[in-house]
Amino acid sequence: MKLSLLCLLPALSGICYAAPEAPPDYRFKVEVLAQGMVQPMHLTRLDDGRIFFSEIAGKIKVLLPATGKVEEVGSIEVTTANENGLLGMALDPAFLQNGWIYLLHSPKDYPGQILSRYTITNNKMDPATGRDLLKWEEQRLECCHHAGTMRFGPDGCLFISTGDNTHPFGDSDSYAPIDERPGREPWDAQKSSGNTNDLRGKILRIRPTPEGSYTVPEGNLFKPGTPLTKPEIYAMGFRNPWRFNVDAATGYVYTGDVGPDAGGPSEQRGPRGYDTVNQVRHAGNYGWPYVRGTEAYREFDFAAKAAGPIFDPMKPVNTSPNNKGARELPPVQDPLIWYPSGATEKFPLLGSGGRTACAGPVFHFAEKFRETGGFPEFYDNCLIIYDWQRPFQNWARLGKDGKLAELLPFTSALRLAQGNPDGSGRFQIKRPVDMTFGSDGALYLLDYGETWGVNPDSQLIRISYQWGNLVPMAKLAAKNRAGREPLTVQLSSAGSSDRDGDALSYEWRLHPGEKVLGTTPELEAVLTAPGSYTIELRVNDGKGGLAMATVPVTVGNAPPAVSFDSPREGDFFTPGKPVAWQVRVKDEEDGESTAHADAFGARTLVSTSWLKDGVTDIPPGLALMKHSDCFNCHAVEQKIVGPALLDIANKYRNQPGAEEVSVGRVQRGSANVWSPIPMLPHAQHSLDEIHQMVRYIYSLEPGKSGPGLTRALSGNSAAPDDPEISKAVLEASFTDAGRDTVPAIVGQASVTLRGRRIEAELAGAITGPEVKDFGSASGKKAVSGFRDRNHLTFPHLPLAQAAAITCRLASASTAGKIEFRAGSPDGELLTTLDFPATGAGNKWAELRAPLPPGKPTADVVLVFLCPPNAEGPVNLDWVKFEAP
Repeated sequence: MKLSLLCLLPALSGICYAAPEAPPDYRFKVEVLAQGMVQPMHLTRLDDGRIFFSEIAGKIKVLLPATGKVEEVGSIEVTTANENGLLGMALDPAFLQNGWIYLLHSPKDYPGQILSRYTITNNKMDPATGRDLLKWEEQRLECCHHAGTMRFGPDGCLFISTGDNTHPFGDSDSYAPIDERPGREPWDAQKSSGNTNDLRGKILRIRPTPEGSYTVPEGNLFKPGTPLTKPEIYAMGFRNPWRFNVDAATGYVYTGDVGPDAGGPSEQRGPRGYDTVNQVRHAGNYGWPYVRGTEAYREFDFAAKAAGPIFDPMKPVNTSPNNKGARELPPVQDPLIWYPSGATEKFPLLGSGGRTACAGPVFHFAEKFRETGGFPEFYDNCLIIYDWQRPFQNWARLGKDGKLAELLPFTSALRLAQGNPDGSGRFQIKRPVDMTFGSDGALYLLDYGETWGVNPDSQLIRISYQWGNLVPMAKLAAKNRAGREPLTVQLSSAGSSDRDGDALSYEWRLHPGEKVLGTTPELEAVLTAPGSYTIELRVNDGKGGLAMATVPVTVGNAPPAVSFDSPREGDFFTPGKPVAWQVRVKDEEDGESTAHADAFGARTLVSTSWLKDGVTDIPPGLALMKHSDCFNCHAVEQKIVGPALLDIANKYRNQPGAEEVSVGRVQRGSANVWSPIPMLPHAQHSLDEIHQMVRYIYSLEPGKSGPGLTRALSGNSAAPDDPEISKAVLEASFTDAGRDTVPAIVGQASVTLRGRRIEAELAGAITGPEVKDFGSASGKKAVSGFRDRNHLTFPHLPLAQAAAITCRLASASTAGKIEFRAGSPDGELLTTLDFPATGAGNKWAELRAPLPPGKPTADVVLVFLCPPNAEGPVNLDWVKFEAP
C-alpha cells in the first residue's frame, strides 16, 4: 500500500464517464412485500420467486409468491449475547435441485461460530440433515464483531466474512485495539484480524462438497501446508466486514468494513475512524488493526501510555504475544471508498453521521428487464453501497477497468414512492440490512427497522422500474364528509397527475349504485338521502392507465367532536406512575358527555401505546389498520358502515380456510356479505399486510379488544416502569348512536406525551458536536465532541412539570459547566450544572441540577462552557427532567 500514490489519483468529480441519460425517479416503484420480521438479517431470492430470509434469533422464513404469505421454514438454537446469533444464510447455487441451505450460527454449547448445511424440502428444513462444515472458537468474555455474511461466487466457492471479535472500546479510545498487556486479549485485534493462523477478521473462501465437507480452492491467501497460516483465508485485516457481495460477472468481492469510532486523529495513536468499502480482486491484506482508510496507526505501549513508530503498510509486522500466526504479514491493500463520521471532501455524497458501511450487489443489465420491471441500463456495472447506520444507498459506478468512476445517488423514489403504509406520502428505509437483485432485475431489500432491537416497522420491499406507459396518480380531497342532510361535499382532484404528460379525464362516482356525479376536476356534490356512501374518483390517461381513489361519506348524522381535557399535548409522563386522562365529547344528535357520562363512557374507547426508541406495543396488524381506511367503516365492538370487527372474529375464528377468504375479500373488495354496502378493493396493501390485519381481527375476543384499550371517559393508564420508554400516545374514539337508519360515526382525538428521559441524539437541534455510536450509551448512541459554546435544544418542554434536570455524560479530561437556558443560547438562565472530567469518553456520570418552579413551557437549550484549550471532548448520553 503506497499511501503517497493516493495523492496522485484524480478526483472523482474529474472523471468523465459516458452513460445513458439518468432515468427519472418517478419510474421506480416501491412495494412492501412483508412486514414485522423479527430482527431480519439476510435474504435470497430464487428464480421461482420464493424469498428466503433469516432472523438473528435463529429462524429461517420464506415469502411465497403465490399467496404473499410468510411461513417459517425452520429454526436453529443460538445465543444472541454480545451480537451473536444466526449470523449468516446462503442457499446453494443448485438449491432448486438439492435444497441445501448453509447457516452460520452461534451455538450455546460451543464458544464460537459453526458453519452448517441443512436440507429444505417443501419449504421445511429437516434438522436431521444437519452437517457441520467449519467451526472456529471466539472469546465470549467481551463484545463484539462477528460479521457473518455468506455468498457464493460464480465459480461455486462459498465466501464467509468473520469479525475481529475484539472489544471496540476501553483503553484503545476507539483507535487501534492493540492492547498487549496480560489478560487484555479481548482488546487486542492482533490476535484475530492480524493473525494469519486465525479465521477471525477475515473473508474465508471454501468449496463445499456434496458429502457435507469442503475443499480449499486455489488462489487463497496462503497455500495449504504453509506454516502458521489457515488455508481457508482469502482476505485478512478486517474489523467487522458485516455485509459483502460477490460480483457474478467478475468474481470480485465487495465488502463494507465497519470502522472504529475515533472522531479525530491523534498524534499518539493515529488516524480517526473510517468505514471502508473494499474491492477484493484477489487474495490480500486490508490492514486492520495497523491501517485504517489510507492511514497507518502508531505502535502503542498501553502499560507505559507511550507511542511508538508508525506501522509500515508495505511490511506490517505482528509482534503481539497474542499472535499465533506469522510475524510478517502481506502488504496492505487500498480501500475502494473510505469515510469518517464527519463529512468528507473525497466522498461528499456520503454525508455525515453514524457509520455501518455495507457493500451491496453489482447490477448487470439484461434486455429482458424491460418486461420484468428490472432496473435500466443506466446502472449497468454499478455497485450499490449502503449504510445501516446513517442510512444511505448510493451507486458506485465502476469503469471498464473495474476502478471507481463516480458515486451517484440511488434514487429519491425511496422517499417519494406513492401508496406508503404510513400514509405520509414518503417512503423511508430505516436501516437497510441486506439486498439482492433478483433474476427479474428488480432489487429486493430487507429493512431492519427503526432501532437496534425488535421493530414492527421492519419490512421486505421490492424496488422495480416501470417501463412504458405509467398509470396516472389519483388524489382525492373531500371537505364536509359527514353531516346532516342535505350534505354538500366539496371534492377536488388537485394533485392528480400523469408522469408521461398525458391529458387526463376525471369521473366521480357514488357507491352504492355507480351513479356518475360529474366529470370535472372539482365538484360540489349535494347528497339529500340519509345513508352511508362511498365517493370514487377515476383518473384516466386515455392510454389504458386508470387510477382510482375513494372516500367514505355519511349523510344524516353529524360527526362527534372528541378532545382530551387532560393530559395535554407534550406533557411528561413518569415511568411506573399512572397517567390520568379525561375525555370530552360533544355530538349534535346525542348531546354532551358532561350530561350523559354513563352512556358516552360506554361508547368511548381509549388506547394507550408506549414507545421505546420508536418501538410500539401495537400489534402489527392493528398498526396497519390504523394507517389504512379500516376504521372509517369499522369499529371493534359496534357496527357502523361495516360489521363490528368482533363480530367478524366470532364468525370466522378457527374456521379452516377462513383467513384466505377474508384476505381475498379485503384485497379484491366484496358486497352482500354483511350488508349491501360494498367494501372497495385494497390493492395498495400487499398480501402479507392483509394477512396481518386479518389475523389481528381474528384475535379479538369479547372484553379483550386489544392491548392498552379502555372503554370510559376517564381513567388511568399505567406507564411501564422502564426508563427506555420515550413516548406515549393516547388515542380516544367515540362512536355515536347514529340517527334513524344512518349508521354511527366515529370521532377521534389523540395526544402524545413524552418520557422524562430524552436521548441526547433526539434533540431538536445540535450545534457543534456529532451523533456517534457508543456501545455503553443507552440506545447505543450519544452526542459526542462538545466544545466551548456548543449547544443543543430540546423543544417545547413543560417546565412546570419538572423539578430538576439530570444529565448522563462522560468526559475523558475536560471539566466545565452546562447552562440551561429558555428559548435560545442567550435566553433566560434556568439553572447551571458543573461537570468533572470522568476519566474516559465512555465513563459515564449522572449529574443533577435543580430547576426553579412554575416556569412556562419553553425550548430548553443546553450550552456547554469548556476551557478553550480543552483536549478531550465531552459526550452526552441523555437528559432527564425529574418529576416534582
